[in-house]
Amino acid sequence: MLFNIAPDGAVGVAAAQAQAQAVKPDIAKALKAAADLMRAGKFKDAMAKVREADAVPGKTPAEQLTIERARGSAALGAGDYDTAARAFEQVLASGKLPAGEEAKIAEALAGAEYRAGHYAKSIQWARKAGNSPAMRQLIVQASFQSGDFASVAKQMQADVSADEQAGRRPSDQDLQLLANAYQRLNNNAGFASTVEKLLAYYPKKEYWVDILSRLPRKPGFSDRFALDIYRLQIATGNMTKPNDFMEAAQLALQAGLASEGKRIVEKGFSTGVLGTGAEAERQKRLRDLALKQEAEATANIEKETAEAKAAKDGNGLVKVGYQYVTMGQADKGLALIEEGIAKGSLKRPEDAKLRLGLAQIQAGKKAKGIQTLKSVQGTDGAADVARLWAIQANQQPLS
Repeated sequence: MLFNIAPDGAVGVAAAQAQAQAVKPDIAKALKAAADLMRAGKFKDAMAKVREADAVPGKTPAEQLTIERARGSAALGAGDYDTAARAFEQVLASGKLPAGEEAKIAEALAGAEYRAGHYAKSIQWARKAGNSPAMRQLIVQASFQSGDFASVAKQMQADVSADEQAGRRPSDQDLQLLANAYQRLNNNAGFASTVEKLLAYYPKKEYWVDILSRLPRKPGFSDRFALDIYRLQIATGNMTKPNDFMEAAQLALQAGLASEGKRIVEKGFSTGVLGTGAEAERQKRLRDLALKQEAEATANIEKETAEAKAAKDGNGLVKVGYQYVTMGQADKGLALIEEGIAKGSLKRPEDAKLRLGLAQIQAGKKAKGIQTLKSVQGTDGAADVARLWAIQANQQPLS
C-alpha cells in the first residue's frame, strides 16, 4: 500500500507563487509558469520551468529557497521522488522557513523518501514531522516495506486494541496489515486471531476461505472437527467442489447424523454441484444411502434416547441430543444435551459445550448460544471451531 502525497498540498504552490513576487523578474516569470503548469497537472513541463528559474545567475538565498520549494512540488507530481527529496532537504536545511512550515515540508520529504524507496529516511522525516495520523501510517508502511515486521505488528496491535477499547471498529486496512505482519513473522496464533477479527468486523468470503483452509493444518487440530470445517464452508457459502460435498456427507453419516448427511447431499444436488459428470452415479448412490440411513435413524432414535438416559454417563445423551438437533428438533435435542452435560463423566466436555452452543442457537437462543461457544476451551480445535461458529452466528442464521 503506497503512501499518498499531494504534490501541491504539502508545500503549497500558492505559497511559492506569493514568494515569487519578491524575486528577480526572470525567476518570478519562470516560477509563475511552473505554478500554472502544476495546477494543470503538467509536472514535467513545470520541472523545466523550475530549471529555467534556477539557471538565472546571481540568485539570493531567498530566491534559491523559493526555487527549491517549487522544484520539490513539481518533482513530486512528476514522480521524480529522489529530486523531490533533495529539494526539500535543501529547503529544511536553509533554516529560513516561516513558522509552522517545517512540519509541512518534513511531511512532504517523508513522503518523497518513501516513494523513492528510502524507508529509513522516510521514517526519520516522518517522526520529525509530528504525530499526525498520516505520518503514523507512513511510519508503519515504511517499516513494513523495510522488513521490520515486528515493529509493524506491535504498532498495529496497539492501534487495533485502542479502537476496540474505545468501542470503534478497527479499519479493514489496519487489520489486514496486522495479519500480514504476523504472517511474515510466522506468528500463526496472531495471524489466526487477526483473521478472526476480520471475519467478525468485515465478513467477506475470502476471509472465510483463508481461515477454513488454514485451520485444519494448525498443529494439534483434531480430525474429529473435519465435519465442522465442512459445515462452516456450507454455512458461509464456500463449498463448491463435488468431492467436498461427498466427503462432508460421508462424515455426517459415519457420525450417525443421517439427516445432516442427507441434507448435505441434497444441497449438492440442488445447486448442481452433484448429479452430473462422471461421478453422477456414485453421487446418486450416496444420496440413496443417506435416505436409507435417515429412515433407519428415525426409527431407532427413541430406543437410542432411552439407552442414553439409562447410561451412567452423559456421553450418549449429548450425542443423541445433537442428532435431534440435526433432525430439525432443536428444542428436544437441546434439552437432552443439557441433561447429558448435567449427568457428567463426559469423555470430551469441551466438545459437549460446542454442541450445546450450536443447539442453543438452532433453538432460537442465539445470544446464549454465542456466549456458550465463546466459553469453549482447549487446544485441539474445539475452541477454534467454536469461535468461528460464534462469528458466523453473529452474521446470519445457521444453515
